[in-house]
Amino acid sequence: MASAEHPGGPRRTGCRAQSTAGPQQEASATGPDLLPPGPEGDSDTGSSPNPNSSMTTRELQEYWRHEKGCWKPVKLLFEIASARIEERKVSKFVMYQIVVIQTGSFDSTKAVLERRYSDFQALQKTLLKTFGEEIEDVPFPKKHLVGNFTQEMILERKLAFKEYLSQLYAIRCVRRSREFIDFLTRPELKEAFGCLRAGQYPKALDILTHVVPLQEKLTGHCPGMVVPALCAMLVCHRELERPLEAFAAGERALERLQAREGHRYYAPLLDAMVRLAYALGKDFVSLQVRLEDSQLQKPTSRGFTLKELAVLEYL
Repeated sequence: MASAEHPGGPRRTGCRAQSTAGPQQEASATGPDLLPPGPEGDSDTGSSPNPNSSMTTRELQEYWRHEKGCWKPVKLLFEIASARIEERKVSKFVMYQIVVIQTGSFDSTKAVLERRYSDFQALQKTLLKTFGEEIEDVPFPKKHLVGNFTQEMILERKLAFKEYLSQLYAIRCVRRSREFIDFLTRPELKEAFGCLRAGQYPKALDILTHVVPLQEKLTGHCPGMVVPALCAMLVCHRELERPLEAFAAGERALERLQAREGHRYYAPLLDAMVRLAYALGKDFVSLQVRLEDSQLQKPTSRGFTLKELAVLEYL
Protein backbone atom coordinates (compact mmCIF):
# COMPACT_ATOMS: atom_id res chain seq x y z
CA MET A 1 0.00 0.00 0.00
CA ALA A 2 1.42 3.32 -0.98
CA SER A 3 2.04 5.88 1.73
CA ALA A 4 0.98 9.50 1.45
CA GLU A 5 4.24 10.56 3.06
CA HIS A 6 7.42 10.97 1.05
CA PRO A 7 10.68 11.46 2.97
CA GLY A 8 12.43 14.53 1.76
CA GLY A 9 9.33 15.66 -0.07
CA PRO A 10 7.26 18.80 0.41
CA ARG A 11 6.35 19.54 3.99
CA ARG A 12 2.94 18.49 5.29
CA THR A 13 0.72 21.47 5.83
CA GLY A 14 -2.03 19.88 7.90
CA CYS A 15 -4.67 22.34 6.86
CA ARG A 16 -8.36 21.58 7.19
CA ALA A 17 -10.50 23.24 4.57
CA GLN A 18 -13.66 24.54 6.16
CA SER A 19 -16.68 26.27 4.76
CA THR A 20 -16.84 29.99 4.33
CA ALA A 21 -19.91 31.85 5.52
CA GLY A 22 -22.68 32.97 3.26
CA PRO A 23 -23.32 31.57 -0.24
CA GLN A 24 -20.22 29.35 -0.20
CA GLN A 25 -21.33 27.42 2.87
CA GLU A 26 -20.72 23.70 2.40
CA ALA A 27 -22.75 20.69 3.43
CA SER A 28 -21.94 18.08 6.04
CA ALA A 29 -20.13 14.86 5.27
CA THR A 30 -23.19 13.46 3.53
CA GLY A 31 -22.39 15.40 0.39
CA PRO A 32 -22.08 18.98 -0.93
CA ASP A 33 -25.13 21.14 -1.35
CA LEU A 34 -26.47 22.26 -4.67
CA LEU A 35 -25.27 25.62 -5.95
CA PRO A 36 -27.29 28.32 -7.60
CA PRO A 37 -27.90 27.55 -11.28
CA GLY A 38 -24.97 28.27 -13.59
CA PRO A 39 -24.19 27.93 -17.27
CA GLU A 40 -22.81 24.41 -17.08
CA GLY A 41 -24.72 21.43 -18.34
CA ASP A 42 -27.99 23.08 -19.32
CA SER A 43 -29.12 24.84 -22.45
CA ASP A 44 -31.70 26.91 -20.59
CA THR A 45 -29.28 29.20 -18.83
CA GLY A 46 -29.00 32.63 -20.35
CA SER A 47 -25.50 34.05 -20.83
CA SER A 48 -25.82 35.96 -24.08
CA PRO A 49 -24.07 39.28 -24.66
CA ASN A 50 -25.89 42.52 -23.97
CA PRO A 51 -27.90 43.77 -26.97
CA ASN A 52 -26.13 47.12 -26.59
CA SER A 53 -22.71 45.45 -26.67
CA SER A 54 -20.03 47.20 -28.71
CA MET A 55 -18.72 43.88 -30.06
CA THR A 56 -17.96 43.78 -33.75
CA THR A 57 -19.57 41.14 -35.96
CA ARG A 58 -16.37 39.12 -35.93
CA GLU A 59 -16.12 39.35 -32.14
CA LEU A 60 -19.71 38.21 -31.79
CA GLN A 61 -19.04 35.25 -34.10
CA GLU A 62 -16.02 34.31 -32.02
CA TYR A 63 -18.07 34.67 -28.85
CA TRP A 64 -20.81 32.33 -30.03
CA ARG A 65 -18.27 29.86 -31.42
CA HIS A 66 -16.60 29.80 -28.03
CA GLU A 67 -19.94 29.41 -26.22
CA LYS A 68 -20.99 26.56 -28.47
CA GLY A 69 -17.72 24.76 -27.86
CA CYS A 70 -17.69 25.23 -24.09
CA TRP A 71 -21.30 24.80 -23.04
CA LYS A 72 -22.80 21.88 -24.90
CA PRO A 73 -26.23 21.13 -23.43
CA VAL A 74 -26.53 17.76 -21.76
CA LYS A 75 -29.78 15.98 -22.56
CA LEU A 76 -30.41 12.57 -21.08
CA LEU A 77 -32.58 9.75 -22.38
CA PHE A 78 -34.05 7.21 -19.96
CA GLU A 79 -34.86 3.64 -20.92
CA ILE A 80 -36.13 0.75 -18.81
CA ALA A 81 -34.14 -1.93 -20.59
CA SER A 82 -35.33 -4.95 -18.64
CA ALA A 83 -36.95 -6.16 -15.46
CA ARG A 84 -36.39 -9.21 -13.29
CA ILE A 85 -38.21 -10.74 -10.36
CA GLU A 86 -36.04 -11.12 -7.27
CA GLU A 87 -37.08 -13.43 -4.47
CA ARG A 88 -35.62 -13.29 -0.98
CA LYS A 89 -36.47 -15.14 2.21
CA VAL A 90 -39.15 -12.71 3.32
CA SER A 91 -39.82 -10.64 0.23
CA LYS A 92 -40.36 -10.72 -3.50
CA PHE A 93 -40.08 -7.73 -5.81
CA VAL A 94 -39.30 -6.59 -9.34
CA MET A 95 -35.99 -4.88 -10.15
CA TYR A 96 -36.14 -2.50 -13.11
CA GLN A 97 -32.95 -1.89 -15.07
CA ILE A 98 -32.59 1.80 -15.98
CA VAL A 99 -30.26 2.84 -18.78
CA VAL A 100 -29.33 6.52 -18.96
CA ILE A 101 -27.84 7.76 -22.22
CA GLN A 102 -26.71 11.20 -23.29
CA THR A 103 -28.43 12.15 -26.52
CA GLY A 104 -27.00 13.97 -29.52
CA SER A 105 -23.82 11.90 -29.81
CA PHE A 106 -22.45 8.42 -29.17
CA ASP A 107 -22.32 7.93 -25.42
CA SER A 108 -19.59 5.51 -24.37
CA THR A 109 -20.34 6.07 -20.68
CA LYS A 110 -24.02 5.16 -20.55
CA ALA A 111 -25.16 4.39 -17.04
CA VAL A 112 -26.91 1.18 -16.06
CA LEU A 113 -28.60 0.93 -12.65
CA GLU A 114 -31.38 -0.98 -10.97
CA ARG A 115 -34.27 0.28 -8.86
CA ARG A 116 -37.39 -1.38 -7.49
CA TYR A 117 -40.94 -0.03 -7.30
CA SER A 118 -40.47 1.10 -3.69
CA ASP A 119 -37.47 3.22 -4.77
CA PHE A 120 -39.59 5.02 -7.38
CA GLN A 121 -42.35 5.39 -4.80
CA ALA A 122 -39.95 6.98 -2.29
CA LEU A 123 -38.75 9.41 -4.97
CA GLN A 124 -42.33 10.39 -5.82
CA LYS A 125 -43.20 10.94 -2.17
CA THR A 126 -40.12 13.12 -1.62
CA LEU A 127 -40.64 15.17 -4.77
CA LEU A 128 -44.27 15.85 -3.90
CA LYS A 129 -43.17 17.60 -0.72
CA THR A 130 -41.00 20.09 -2.58
CA PHE A 131 -42.35 20.18 -6.13
CA GLY A 132 -46.02 19.35 -5.68
CA GLU A 133 -47.28 21.88 -8.21
CA GLU A 134 -44.51 21.21 -10.72
CA ILE A 135 -45.13 17.45 -10.89
CA GLU A 136 -48.89 17.34 -10.36
CA ASP A 137 -49.40 16.37 -14.01
CA VAL A 138 -46.65 13.72 -14.04
CA PRO A 139 -48.38 10.32 -13.81
CA PHE A 140 -47.04 7.73 -11.38
CA PRO A 141 -48.05 4.05 -11.65
CA LYS A 142 -50.27 2.98 -8.81
CA LYS A 143 -49.49 0.08 -6.53
CA HIS A 144 -51.72 -3.00 -6.77
CA LEU A 145 -52.46 -5.59 -4.14
CA VAL A 146 -52.30 -8.44 -6.64
CA GLY A 147 -50.90 -9.02 -10.12
CA ASN A 148 -47.65 -7.11 -9.60
CA PHE A 149 -45.55 -9.98 -10.99
CA THR A 150 -47.44 -10.73 -14.18
CA GLN A 151 -45.66 -10.04 -17.45
CA GLU A 152 -48.43 -7.61 -18.44
CA MET A 153 -47.99 -5.55 -15.26
CA ILE A 154 -44.21 -5.55 -15.50
CA LEU A 155 -44.32 -4.39 -19.12
CA GLU A 156 -46.85 -1.69 -18.22
CA ARG A 157 -44.64 -0.40 -15.43
CA LYS A 158 -41.52 -0.47 -17.59
CA LEU A 159 -43.21 1.94 -20.00
CA ALA A 160 -44.68 3.99 -17.16
CA PHE A 161 -41.36 4.43 -15.36
CA LYS A 162 -39.60 5.40 -18.59
CA GLU A 163 -42.19 8.13 -19.16
CA TYR A 164 -42.08 9.13 -15.49
CA LEU A 165 -38.30 9.70 -15.47
CA SER A 166 -38.38 11.49 -18.83
CA GLN A 167 -41.08 13.89 -17.64
CA LEU A 168 -39.29 14.57 -14.37
CA TYR A 169 -36.06 15.31 -16.22
CA ALA A 170 -37.89 17.76 -18.48
CA ILE A 171 -38.70 19.93 -15.44
CA ARG A 172 -35.62 22.04 -14.76
CA CYS A 173 -36.04 22.51 -11.01
CA VAL A 174 -36.66 18.77 -10.57
CA ARG A 175 -33.74 17.49 -12.62
CA ARG A 176 -31.44 19.81 -10.66
CA SER A 177 -32.82 18.77 -7.30
CA ARG A 178 -30.88 16.66 -4.85
CA GLU A 179 -33.85 14.26 -4.64
CA PHE A 180 -33.71 13.40 -8.35
CA ILE A 181 -29.92 13.22 -8.49
CA ASP A 182 -29.75 11.07 -5.36
CA PHE A 183 -32.31 8.65 -6.78
CA LEU A 184 -30.02 7.95 -9.73
CA THR A 185 -26.65 7.97 -7.96
CA ARG A 186 -26.80 7.73 -4.17
CA PRO A 187 -27.15 3.92 -3.72
CA GLU A 188 -24.09 3.30 -5.90
CA LEU A 189 -22.11 6.09 -4.25
CA LYS A 190 -22.94 4.78 -0.77
CA GLU A 191 -21.76 1.32 -1.80
CA ALA A 192 -18.55 2.71 -3.28
CA PHE A 193 -17.66 4.72 -0.18
CA GLY A 194 -18.54 1.73 1.97
CA CYS A 195 -16.04 -0.34 -0.01
CA LEU A 196 -13.44 2.41 0.41
CA ARG A 197 -13.93 2.38 4.20
CA ALA A 198 -13.50 -1.41 4.17
CA GLY A 199 -10.28 -1.16 2.17
CA GLN A 200 -11.88 -2.78 -0.89
CA TYR A 201 -10.29 -0.29 -3.27
CA PRO A 202 -10.66 -2.22 -6.57
CA LYS A 203 -14.38 -2.74 -5.97
CA ALA A 204 -14.85 0.89 -4.94
CA LEU A 205 -13.08 2.05 -8.10
CA ASP A 206 -15.19 -0.22 -10.29
CA ILE A 207 -18.39 1.29 -8.90
CA LEU A 208 -17.10 4.87 -9.06
CA THR A 209 -15.93 4.43 -12.64
CA HIS A 210 -19.51 3.67 -13.65
CA VAL A 211 -21.41 6.15 -11.46
CA VAL A 212 -19.18 9.25 -11.76
CA PRO A 213 -19.91 9.88 -15.49
CA LEU A 214 -23.65 9.85 -14.71
CA GLN A 215 -23.14 12.12 -11.70
CA GLU A 216 -21.20 14.54 -13.91
CA LYS A 217 -24.02 14.62 -16.48
CA LEU A 218 -26.59 15.31 -13.78
CA THR A 219 -24.62 18.00 -11.95
CA GLY A 220 -23.31 20.20 -14.76
CA HIS A 221 -24.98 23.16 -13.02
CA CYS A 222 -23.01 22.36 -9.85
CA PRO A 223 -19.64 20.74 -10.69
CA GLY A 224 -18.57 20.68 -7.03
CA MET A 225 -21.04 17.90 -6.28
CA VAL A 226 -18.84 15.33 -8.01
CA VAL A 227 -15.68 16.33 -6.09
CA PRO A 228 -16.09 13.80 -3.23
CA ALA A 229 -16.40 10.92 -5.69
CA LEU A 230 -13.37 12.07 -7.70
CA CYS A 231 -11.38 12.44 -4.49
CA ALA A 232 -12.42 8.93 -3.51
CA MET A 233 -11.04 7.72 -6.84
CA LEU A 234 -7.77 9.52 -6.06
CA VAL A 235 -7.57 7.82 -2.67
CA CYS A 236 -8.28 4.37 -4.12
CA HIS A 237 -5.70 4.74 -6.90
CA ARG A 238 -3.12 6.02 -4.40
CA GLU A 239 -3.72 3.13 -2.02
CA LEU A 240 -3.31 0.73 -4.96
CA GLU A 241 0.00 2.44 -5.84
CA ARG A 242 -1.26 4.00 -9.06
CA PRO A 243 0.01 7.56 -8.68
CA LEU A 244 -0.60 8.61 -12.29
CA GLU A 245 -4.25 7.61 -12.15
CA ALA A 246 -4.57 9.21 -8.72
CA PHE A 247 -3.11 12.48 -10.01
CA ALA A 248 -5.46 12.46 -13.02
CA ALA A 249 -8.49 12.04 -10.72
CA GLY A 250 -7.20 14.89 -8.55
CA GLU A 251 -6.83 17.17 -11.56
CA ARG A 252 -10.46 16.51 -12.51
CA ALA A 253 -11.53 17.36 -8.96
CA LEU A 254 -9.52 20.60 -8.91
CA GLU A 255 -11.05 21.67 -12.23
CA ARG A 256 -14.50 21.38 -10.69
CA LEU A 257 -13.55 23.35 -7.60
CA GLN A 258 -12.12 26.23 -9.62
CA ALA A 259 -11.48 29.05 -7.12
CA ARG A 260 -13.68 27.69 -4.34
CA GLU A 261 -11.02 27.86 -1.62
CA GLY A 262 -13.72 27.56 1.02
CA HIS A 263 -14.77 24.07 -0.07
CA ARG A 264 -14.00 21.49 2.62
CA TYR A 265 -12.13 19.32 0.08
CA TYR A 266 -10.01 22.14 -1.35
CA ALA A 267 -7.01 22.15 1.02
CA PRO A 268 -6.88 18.36 1.64
CA LEU A 269 -7.06 17.79 -2.11
CA LEU A 270 -4.26 20.26 -2.78
CA ASP A 271 -2.16 18.64 -0.05
CA ALA A 272 -2.61 15.22 -1.66
CA MET A 273 -1.85 16.64 -5.11
CA VAL A 274 1.37 18.28 -3.87
CA ARG A 275 2.63 14.92 -2.65
CA LEU A 276 1.60 13.10 -5.81
CA ALA A 277 3.18 15.76 -8.03
CA TYR A 278 6.42 15.53 -6.05
CA ALA A 279 6.49 11.73 -6.33
CA LEU A 280 5.79 11.87 -10.08
CA GLY A 281 8.35 14.58 -10.79
CA LYS A 282 5.65 17.06 -11.78
CA ASP A 283 5.36 20.73 -10.87
CA PHE A 284 4.35 20.69 -7.22
CA VAL A 285 5.48 24.24 -6.43
CA SER A 286 2.43 25.95 -7.95
CA LEU A 287 0.16 23.53 -6.06
CA GLN A 288 2.06 24.25 -2.86
CA VAL A 289 1.60 27.99 -3.39
CA ARG A 290 -2.15 27.54 -3.84
CA LEU A 291 -2.29 25.45 -0.69
CA GLU A 292 -0.39 28.03 1.36
CA ASP A 293 -2.63 30.80 0.04
CA SER A 294 -5.71 28.87 1.12
CA GLN A 295 -4.20 28.36 4.57
CA LEU A 296 -3.59 32.08 4.94
CA GLN A 297 -7.21 32.78 4.07
CA LYS A 298 -8.64 30.05 6.29
CA PRO A 299 -6.12 28.91 8.94
CA THR A 300 -7.04 25.86 11.01
CA SER A 301 -5.44 24.11 13.96
CA ARG A 302 -5.88 20.57 12.65
CA GLY A 303 -7.02 19.40 9.27
CA PHE A 304 -8.52 16.24 7.87
CA THR A 305 -6.53 14.34 5.26
CA LEU A 306 -8.23 13.57 1.97
CA LYS A 307 -8.69 9.93 2.96
CA GLU A 308 -10.25 10.92 6.29
CA LEU A 309 -12.78 13.12 4.50
CA ALA A 310 -13.60 10.35 2.02
CA VAL A 311 -14.16 7.89 4.85
CA LEU A 312 -16.75 10.25 6.38
CA GLU A 313 -18.87 10.48 3.23
CA TYR A 314 -22.28 8.79 3.11
CA LEU A 315 -22.16 7.54 6.69
